[in-house]
Amino acid sequence: MSIGPKVKISRRLGVALTPKAAKVMAKKAHPPGMHGPGKKAGRKMSDYKRQLLEKQKLRAQYNIREQQLRNYFKKAIAKPGKSGDHLLRMLETRLDAIVFRAGFAPTIYAARQYVSHAHFQINGKRVTSPAHTVKPNDVISVKPKSRKLTMFANVLDSASPPPYISLNKEEMSASLVGTPAIEDIPVIFDISQVVEFYSR
Repeated sequence: MSIGPKVKISRRLGVALTPKAAKVMAKKAHPPGMHGPGKKAGRKMSDYKRQLLEKQKLRAQYNIREQQLRNYFKKAIAKPGKSGDHLLRMLETRLDAIVFRAGFAPTIYAARQYVSHAHFQINGKRVTSPAHTVKPNDVISVKPKSRKLTMFANVLDSASPPPYISLNKEEMSASLVGTPAIEDIPVIFDISQVVEFYSR
């Protein structure tokens, strides 16, 4: 799944993973390899394939490897309550996800790269792990020396973060104001199908 252009992957999964993919999909909504919509109509998808597709959607939207997702699921089922909700919140509070949601990066892929290249701080301390868990009230900011870089110029002009992220455009910082409500997390997939896939 990780091999190939992001646009091709986006079309196959039915989820725009980049701004470019969104533009292409607005004109070509059907998966790649098809000569038009409806070519596969009538072919019923198996339960396994449906679960696999939803799991792939989740992986792609958070840009994580299969083993990483399995590890998150193991942690999720160990917690009391709904495993799916725990899984989604753990993914959504990764540092790269927060950087992307806040508007510091155009894609989750760019967010991961920016974090890995030490452009961000949490509470004033440099953090280079994209998987670092951001906690409520943590302040994520662009490192002072990085603020003048081209990739951060005007980056927040059109930023529109979800309710659980407070953004300070002037300071180029953002904070997690609380535990993300599941309905506010902007991902496209069926969490119940993912839970069923890993519970087999």
